Parts: sequence; C-alpha cells; structure tokens
Amino acid sequence: MLTYIAAITAGLALLVWGANRFVVGAAATAHNLGVSHLLIGLTVVGFGTSAPEILVSINAAISGNPNLAIGNALGSNISNIALILGVTALVQPLRIRSQTLHRELPVLLAVTLLTVLPFLDGRLSRPEGIALLLGLGLMLYWLVRVEVLSRAGDPMLAELEAEIPSDMSMKTAGGLLLIGLLTLIISSRMLVWGAINVAQAIGVSDLIIGLTIVAIGTSLPELAASIAAALKGEHDLAIGNVIGSNMWNLLAVLGVAGTLAPTEFAREVLTRDFLVMIGLTIALFAMAYNIGGEGNIKRSEGAALVLAFVGYMGFLVHSTL
Repeated sequence: MLTYIAAITAGLALLVWGANRFVVGAAATAHNLGVSHLLIGLTVVGFGTSAPEILVSINAAISGNPNLAIGNALGSNISNIALILGVTALVQPLRIRSQTLHRELPVLLAVTLLTVLPFLDGRLSRPEGIALLLGLGLMLYWLVRVEVLSRAGDPMLAELEAEIPSDMSMKTAGGLLLIGLLTLIISSRMLVWGAINVAQAIGVSDLIIGLTIVAIGTSLPELAASIAAALKGEHDLAIGNVIGSNMWNLLAVLGVAGTLAPTEFAREVLTRDFLVMIGLTIALFAMAYNIGGEGNIKRSEGAALVLAFVGYMGFLVHSTL
C-alpha cells in the first residue's frame, strides 16, 4: 500500500511540474511560430492545463479502467469551479471584464448540457466517444473564429501578452515542450497505476478514486495558474483557465475514454456527478452575467463554492462507507 501511495504522490507532483513546463514550452513555441497571443490562450493554454487529465484518461482506458477516466473528467470540472475558483476568489475576488469570456461561457454551458446525452443510456460507446472528439474539433474551429472577432482592447489579451514568453528561443521552447510531455506521460502512468491498486486494496470503485484523488490532483496545475494570475490582477485569465480546461475535459478526456475503451458506468454518474457539475456551471454563468451583482466572484461566493466542494467530497466519502 505504501508503494501505491508513493506512486500517487510522486505522480501528482510530477504532473504539476510537467504540466507547467509543457504549457510554457507550448505557448512559447506557438508564439515563435507567429500564433496570436489570444489564440494561444484560447487553445494552447487550455490544452496544456488539461494535458494531465487527457494523459490520465488515455492511460486509464488502455489499462482497462475507463471509469477512472470518466471520474477524472467530471471530478476535475467540479474541482475547477468549486475548489479552484472558490479558493482563488477567497485569495483575490475576481472581476470578469473580458468579452471573450462572455462568448466562451455560453459555449461551456452548452457543451456541459450536451455532454449528458451520450450518458443517458448508461454506457459510453465508441461512436459517442468519436462524436465528442468531433465536438472538440468544432470547438477549436469556433475558438479560432472568436479570436478573429475579439477586439484588440479585450482585457484578457493584455493579460496573455504579459504571461506568454516572447523572448524564448525555439530550441529552449521545444526542449521545455518535450520535457513536459515526457514527464506528463511518465507521471500519468504512475498515478493511474497507484490509483487503481489503491482502489482495489480498499475496495473503492475506480469512479470514486477518479472523482476524488485523481481529479483534485490533475486540477492542481489550474489551481496554481489561477491563483498566480489573480494575485497579478489578471482576473480574466484566472477564470479563462478554468473555462478552457472544462471544455477540454468534457470533449477530449471523455472522448478519448469512449473511443479507446467503451464502457458501462454507475447510474450515479448521471444522478449525482453530472447534476453537481451542471449546477456549478450554471452558478458560474450567473456570476459572470451580472445576475444579482456586478459580474464578480466575491469572497462570499468563493466561500460558498468551497463549501459546496467540501460537501460533495464528504458525500462521496460517506457513500463508500
């Protein structure tokens, strides 16, 4: 058991380290190739922060544990909104100013609701997984269109220009990208191996392990990025990290899981986990669109999000006893 726990701990630490190097290397590489800062933020950074979830999903599916991948995707989205934005708002209340984010949020809500459809029959099939991956392609096309339509004065553009490395050589950027990717591949295998064996040892389902330990761990890069951005006054970037990551998790992580390893899953995925994720996404939507406020995520709302996350985790733990 100690070996499995050590594999999980080391895997999570390396995931955070590798994800950071991967994002920096990918962003710098894209900048050197002439990609606009806004498009890098909308696509490259979103993919980079979801890379841990995607690689964990691939390894879980290959290992014959697709429910771990499903739990990771849904649990990460719940963690991103309730834990990450909640903790970030407690540290620094967030003000939503970017029109780009106001375009992205309805799409996130639509993707969240539409992703329920493949799960209604209690099984994630290969055609449904492929359909999710095709949806990812459509999302990427739409994000390119958003970049064209966005105004030069969008606050998030200035925040991205301050964060994306503009003086890194292609050699250095490529090296960081490769090191980050290799680290993510190795650490995700360690994490999945440790998580599967811990689940078997204590008699807990792969789904629960994915919703809790793995989901929180793979969300740590987003937590670090959002808090760092908020402390610098880059509020839109802090929220944008979460929005982009959640769309990638639903379309890419679940798409990969369904394509590589079609599976049946517990009914609770629909009646519990999807409902919690949808409720939190609607809450984020309400905060952003000035419903009862000024489009801020205040400390009180951050505290409510964190309490919701603690309550959800407590319910999951209680359900396993």
